[in-house]
Amino acid sequence: MKKLIEKARKRCQRKQHIRKTIKGTSELPRMSVFRSNKHMYVQVIDDIGGVTIAHVNTMEKEYNSLKNKVADAAKLGAAIGVRLKEKNISQVVFDRNGFKYHGIIKAIADGARESGIRI
Repeated sequence: MKKLIEKARKRCQRKQHIRKTIKGTSELPRMSVFRSNKHMYVQVIDDIGGVTIAHVNTMEKEYNSLKNKVADAAKLGAAIGVRLKEKNISQVVFDRNGFKYHGIIKAIADGARESGIRI
């Protein structure tokens, strides 16, 4: 139990360290990624206005068949890219939310890049 608490505390510290430098604006919003053991969530946030511009997750009806795997994470990244293109947003700042940049997190970013979003 102590190991899990320590792991969560370290991720929280990494998250706070990242957020000191990353701020989302309406011109350059922040794309925040969260993954749990069952689901993946992606939000594009304007921190100045305090508004979520776009979001996609595996709990939505059209994406609930996606598993927490790298191949499916790329599909989720492509989906957020399509939603951002609809709102005329072509560039975002990537917030890995304290997670290591590999596997599922990297696949989401790569999927968004393939759909034409500059990260």
